[in-house]
Amino acid sequence: MTTRAYLILHGWQNHRPPEHWQHWLAGRLTALGHRVGYPQLPDADDPDLDVWLGELARHLEELNGPEERVVVAHSLSAVLWLHAAARGMEQQRYADRVLLVSPPSGSVLARHPEVAAFAPPAPDFTLPGPTRLVAGDDDPYCPEGAGTLFAEPLGIPADVLPGAAHLDLDAGYGPWPAVLDWCVDGTAPLTPRPAPR
Repeated sequence: MTTRAYLILHGWQNHRPPEHWQHWLAGRLTALGHRVGYPQLPDADDPDLDVWLGELARHLEELNGPEERVVVAHSLSAVLWLHAAARGMEQQRYADRVLLVSPPSGSVLARHPEVAAFAPPAPDFTLPGPTRLVAGDDDPYCPEGAGTLFAEPLGIPADVLPGAAHLDLDAGYGPWPAVLDWCVDGTAPLTPRPAPR
């Protein structure tokens, strides 16, 4: 089996609860023998953009190695990735492919002083490597639509999932087999999690 290195990045107010799909994903990838980083970013309730950018650079340095390197960023960390690209962060070259999950819009972030500074930069930059976006078609944190607001101007493929909201615990996203499949095979389709039986 091919082993890979993964960096999983959480969003605002996320303290990596065990029920969240990212926690589930980190456990599944680790069990498969991959190298997985799933750090708790500083001050998740009142984050500082520059601090998080510094943490991103540090964790990307740790990601560097001989394996394929994959980044999965949810919510606020998805727009963190865009800020890093807009600023030309050199360490982003250590990621071979990236999945941006449910980036929030600037109009929503601006309403919350704790994260207003994270409002996405103008999409006048080029992402440093293969990037894919997945979001719900009814995400309350991106009412403009992530496909229109992010994927189209950045020229990246998008999977817009019906009824998936913010792809978080409130939307029922604990185990999410499709994201595990994508992590192992970057061509796998990103589909909604199966409905509970």
